[in-house]
Amino acid sequence: MSRISKQGSRSNGNNLLAWAEERMPIMQRIAKRFIKYKPLKGIKIGVALHLEKKTGVLLRTLQKGGAEVSASSCNPLTTDNDISAALSEEMDIHAWANQTNEEYYECLNNVMMSQPRVLIDDGCDLIFLAHKKYPEYVKNIIGACEETTTGIVRLRAMHRDKALNFPVMAVNNAYSKYLFDNRYGTGQSVIEGILSATNTLIAGKNVIVVGYGWCGRGLASRAKGMGARTVVCEVDSVKALEAIMDGHEVMKMEEASKIGDIFVTVTGGLHAVD
Repeated sequence: MSRISKQGSRSNGNNLLAWAEERMPIMQRIAKRFIKYKPLKGIKIGVALHLEKKTGVLLRTLQKGGAEVSASSCNPLTTDNDISAALSEEMDIHAWANQTNEEYYECLNNVMMSQPRVLIDDGCDLIFLAHKKYPEYVKNIIGACEETTTGIVRLRAMHRDKALNFPVMAVNNAYSKYLFDNRYGTGQSVIEGILSATNTLIAGKNVIVVGYGWCGRGLASRAKGMGARTVVCEVDSVKALEAIMDGHEVMKMEEASKIGDIFVTVTGGLHAVD
């Protein structure tokens, strides 16, 4: 049974989903095929993704293909209560904004209790939980997909230890994913988050970007485009050179920490800013 926030507005959630669907033409075409052929008929899919409007369109599309969907969030800070409320009318939803850590894992456990045959994960928490706590369900899982760099790192570690018991598609490794999502999507959304949280002016600020992978490239580019002085901290000499050639300054954290106004870590590692 769905467990969602009581604060969500279903009508507003449906409006947001309709707005997003209009701007996702490829998903609309897939949905038309799914309605006709029902390729996922009878398959239970367990999901742990950012529960916002784009994810909602995906979940509805899976359901149109015949899937039975049970979904939770992969990050309570990004859950849209209106979307959760709207989706709960149609499928099994376990998500609300600002969950405690205990509530977060309770919801992941609820997804696993549906005994899914396919997992869709972001960060590998659901896949890891399945192996750790539900070995009797793992043997029935035919596969999964993981869509973020951190999750792929965890999966590779499990694979090395021979602890990964079903195949996983590394969605994050698709060129279109890390180019458009990591570079352009993250680059824009981080700037939006900073503006929303601080209401500060980006122009003229010293923005320190820690890590110059695809996410770092996108963020530094957008900060520079908004008039910031962009400084990159990067341990890989080739990436550091690339940052210089892209028009950014490069320095060690010891130096950058003295001048930075805004710090963003995009390394996936701990203690990047110490």
